[in-house]
Amino acid sequence: MYYCSAITMFRTTVLSEGDIYEVLSNSRRREALRHLTDVRGCTVTIGELAATIAATEAGQSPAPRPARESVRSSLHQTHLPKLDELGIVSYDRTTGTVSLCDPARDVDRYMEILAPYGLTWSELYRTFGIGSLLVVLAALLEVPLVGAVDPLLWASGSLAAFAVAIAAQFWSNRWAVLRTLWS
Repeated sequence: MYYCSAITMFRTTVLSEGDIYEVLSNSRRREALRHLTDVRGCTVTIGELAATIAATEAGQSPAPRPARESVRSSLHQTHLPKLDELGIVSYDRTTGTVSLCDPARDVDRYMEILAPYGLTWSELYRTFGIGSLLVVLAALLEVPLVGAVDPLLWASGSLAAFAVAIAAQFWSNRWAVLRTLWS
């Protein structure tokens, strides 16, 4: 069993791309990682994890008992041992508890949540950054129309746009956690 450390100073191992794709090739593993990411820092029981995944698969909450048992069995026999072996989660078979470990960050990059309009949040921030830079440069170079506005106002507007995007991402992540807790 791989044990997660509370504080990791230096990471000596990084998951290979092949391992990450193998992990993400199964919907139950993806859903397990999504739930564990939502409750990051907390330990959950395999029953709670199975109920959440079964509800997602069945499209109803609570999911029917046979669906929860099927998910629980596959998590216990296949998926959690695989994630534990790779060091992505810490799975204690005797207590039936699961928690996320540091190498899960390698997988997170491949599971990034989408912002509105099908962009990832990093693509949205990158677009804001490049657009802001170009507008401020255009204002400094006194390009017609854009140069008529003080570059400080353009920079302030850009920072405000970043703040709104950050608030939207924060709110959407919190809303996802609240929906999970309510279901």
